[in-house]
Amino acid sequence: MSFSKGVNATAATLTRLRTGESYCPFSGMCVTCLDGCPGLCEIGKSSVRGKEVLYPQPFGKTTSASQKDYPVDYSHFNILGTTVGAHGIEADPDKAIFPAVSLETAVGASADLKLNLPIVIAAMGSTNVAANNWDHLAAGAAVSGVGIVVGENVCAMDPNVEIKNGRVVHSPNLARRVKDFQEWYNGRGFIAVQANVEDTKLGVQEYAIEKLGVEAVELKWGQGAKDIGGEVKLDSLERALQLKSRGYIVLPDPTDPKVQAAYRAGAFSEFERHSRIGMVEYESFMARVEELRKAGAKYVFLKTGAYRPADLARAVKYASDARLDLLTVDGAGGGTGMSPWRMMNEWGVPTLYLQALLVKYLDKLAARGAYVPPVAIAGGFTLEDHMFKGLAIGAPYVKAIGMARSPLTAAMVGKTVGEAVKSGKVPNEYKKYGESLEQVFIAASELKEKLGAEAFEKLPVGAIGVYTYFERLAQGLRQFMCGARKFALSYITRDDVTALTREAAEITGIRYVMDVDAEEVEEILG
Repeated sequence: MSFSKGVNATAATLTRLRTGESYCPFSGMCVTCLDGCPGLCEIGKSSVRGKEVLYPQPFGKTTSASQKDYPVDYSHFNILGTTVGAHGIEADPDKAIFPAVSLETAVGASADLKLNLPIVIAAMGSTNVAANNWDHLAAGAAVSGVGIVVGENVCAMDPNVEIKNGRVVHSPNLARRVKDFQEWYNGRGFIAVQANVEDTKLGVQEYAIEKLGVEAVELKWGQGAKDIGGEVKLDSLERALQLKSRGYIVLPDPTDPKVQAAYRAGAFSEFERHSRIGMVEYESFMARVEELRKAGAKYVFLKTGAYRPADLARAVKYASDARLDLLTVDGAGGGTGMSPWRMMNEWGVPTLYLQALLVKYLDKLAARGAYVPPVAIAGGFTLEDHMFKGLAIGAPYVKAIGMARSPLTAAMVGKTVGEAVKSGKVPNEYKKYGESLEQVFIAASELKEKLGAEAFEKLPVGAIGVYTYFERLAQGLRQFMCGARKFALSYITRDDVTALTREAAEITGIRYVMDVDAEEVEEILG
């Protein structure tokens, strides 16, 4: 069998096969390739549009994630419940009820960065789909009391950024992104600003700390969707020239007169902007962390991607030695605003495998008494069962679940439905619930009472969607935890899940379902 799906035909690249379900599993080609076909598949479109077909389409309106069906994933585990006891609350049926479960968590070397829910919205950078929905997403994160990270390249992509002597001195776009969170901040959660190679050269994080009041910054080694730098498309020659002048790799070269002539002739309509890959070294990493702290950063994070095991070990070791406040580990299979489609599917260590390695490495640190950083695990998590499994398999190290595509989906849907409701054009799907925001959005009344009527009216409507989505996750997670008799996140252990296959057990060290409780069973039965 092939684990790869959508080879040569996928909704991601808007390609399809002439022969439908009749295709070669490995190559993905139609079983018969017909002379005269206009090229509906990825190979065919690539013969006409070339490298454009590397990427999910249409850019700026979609997010994407892998279609690959990995041999073992989180579905190969089940959550265990029990009939006895209660952890974190009195073992009384009238007190041990699921609404009593606490979902509060904390990150930071001193565990002083509090979150209402164990969620961090992983970095949203300079792609249009993030920029166009940021105010809704950031406000939703703030009113929910969770973390959110501003991704790479935001400043340099800002058409109105001011750069003096190679350093950012003013960026309206970054200032707006930070304000979109700060305006709704209620004492829980955080906003962090990420930096890649170009951002570091431009002093983006220093600007965010000194001018925007940002306390948390994140160093970026990579993400789960790709192992190259950030990418976006540019829809004008002027923007391509502007980004080229700011130090980015822009393809095709907009300074080439022949390229300019081809663009004006309509041969192509978009340029590509690419970031550089970083070169990780221990000494320079530690020096950069110290620079940021001297600049005023109260919290320093690191995000790493689905690289080979040695690189995960480096991330763990460096985060420990630098006493970082959060290490986010993003596995293969997760989402992106723009990454090469086949790369998204065929590179990197999948999230579950990466988490299994992560636990082993953190166990080594803990065994010798080294500092163990708080961890967020990311890469395809969307629902409450995913969250429980991620927290349990990573216990006691994982303090939060990293999400990106799903909160953005909640923001986009919330925006679409909310604006329709406000304009009196309630979508048919939701008319049965009523005509007002409070009737259509089940958590809107609760949020209105929490914020006050005047503030609620000013809240970006997509934020209601984010808040409502998170409230669903919260109740679902509380129910799982109550059934496991764990009434606070700190009580979740690896024994709260079981592996359904021997292979899943071997990979993670989680006990196989037929071996669970074997010793206790013998004691009970005598």
